[in-house]
Amino acid sequence: MSPDTLHTPPPRRLRLAGIIAAIVVLAIVVAGVATRANDSHKLREWTDDQAVPTVNVVSPEGGQGGGDLNLPGRLQAYARAPIYARTSGYLKYWKADIGQKVKAGDVLAEIETPDLDQQLLQAKADLASARANEALAQTTAKRWKSMRDSDSVSKQEVDEKTGDYDAKHALATAAQANLERIQALKGFAKLTAPFDGTVTARETDVGALINAGGGGQELFVVSDTRKLRMYVNVPQNYAPSIRQGATVKLTVPEYPGQTFTGTVESSSSSISAATGTTLVQVSVDNQDGKLLPGAYASVTFDLPGNVALFNVPASALVFDEKGLRVAVLDAQNKVKFKDVTISRDMGKTVQLGSGIAKGDRLIESPPDGLADGDTVRVNAPKKAEADHAKA
Repeated sequence: MSPDTLHTPPPRRLRLAGIIAAIVVLAIVVAGVATRANDSHKLREWTDDQAVPTVNVVSPEGGQGGGDLNLPGRLQAYARAPIYARTSGYLKYWKADIGQKVKAGDVLAEIETPDLDQQLLQAKADLASARANEALAQTTAKRWKSMRDSDSVSKQEVDEKTGDYDAKHALATAAQANLERIQALKGFAKLTAPFDGTVTARETDVGALINAGGGGQELFVVSDTRKLRMYVNVPQNYAPSIRQGATVKLTVPEYPGQTFTGTVESSSSSISAATGTTLVQVSVDNQDGKLLPGAYASVTFDLPGNVALFNVPASALVFDEKGLRVAVLDAQNKVKFKDVTISRDMGKTVQLGSGIAKGDRLIESPPDGLADGDTVRVNAPKKAEADHAKA
């Protein structure tokens, strides 16, 4: 220690110590203010950052629009003929029961017709009488014609005899027609199968009273089940996609896990105003007889692809007072809402027919309050989305 230091007056040392202390205090204050300012800046940045919503982005799957269209239907026999009686009487016997295979022309039952039998006898007698009168009138007309040649009778008398013969001939023809009519009715006493098939209903029994005509009771039903038909109501949106000759798949509850095939035969080529659908006829081969007419079935149509349709998650849709929309992001992650239309609702995903384009980035589950022009933060894409983008 130097002699000058030893002899420094005490007040000077005190002033120096005070200055040092003030500097230290000032440094502490400055550091505190700087720290608070930095914290306040970070807080403002964090607050502003939190005000920007973070969203997930999905890409529409375009160029598809195909897939399966499942619709219900009911199987029917390709040919079905209810059998009614054409003549009245009592059922004498029946020979075919339900489930029995029959050939065209096989006798199903016979009707006993006592009234018709008497009419047949009367018609035969009427015909015999008419023919006898016709023969007498013919002989008379010939005789009078020969007498006219010798001027024994007048021409008027000959014309009368000839006219009488013509009338008697007409009566004989009518009697013949009446007899044939009754004989034809008698032929209907035997009920026969109109084609090869299966008896699917028998609604009569021995001794039952049978009334003739379509207004009477349905006695039998013969169905050709070797081939079945199915009528399906296809919604208007998909009617143009169902082509004649297309192959379809069918499933029935009684054969779980088993699939049958059918062919689109025709359609009504019109839209029902009541249901908004078009009627499509599907034929199904049933040579093995596994499928039963009248059974419920589910038919699956394979729809062709359509590049104008896009599949998106249903959560990307926004429905409010402005209609049905989706939120799309531009290159600067700014929001723009677009109006869309749904072509097909498949549950978790929907098929959009208009409003978006390939390459659009759609916000999945847009948050409430989002508006056009808002900026959002995009989460890292999901693996499936990233794979799709690479593809």
